[in-house]
Amino acid sequence: MKPGLTSFDISGRAMAAQLVRMNAIASNLANAGSVAGSEAGAYRALRPVFATHYAGQAATVDVASMARTGSPEKKLDPGHPLADASGHVWVAAVDPNQEMVEMVETARAYANNVEVLSTARSLAIDTLRIGK
Repeated sequence: MKPGLTSFDISGRAMAAQLVRMNAIASNLANAGSVAGSEAGAYRALRPVFATHYAGQAATVDVASMARTGSPEKKLDPGHPLADASGHVWVAAVDPNQEMVEMVETARAYANNVEVLSTARSLAIDTLRIGK
């Protein structure tokens, strides 16, 4: 019989998922404002797609996939070296303000899971001290 998820497993997986989310945000911010010569070549924001993972009564999160979101903006800039025949470039589909909000939310979720791990560790140590 396989044992269920512990609080350490649950928090660890949640922290790993938030790390993937933070890496996607960093990539999005790094590519904000970038331009391409075609709509297909323009950068689109990365978003992790989370899936709930159940183990008996306990549940945690896994990253199921990464999705590209948004539509690049067509901008007239005939002097740009990447401009197409009609003089248009495509600007990355990234909203830096939204990414900053996502970053704060991700950092808070990560910090909450660190606190859960810290509390679970303290409780485990206190429980072991009872036996002395």
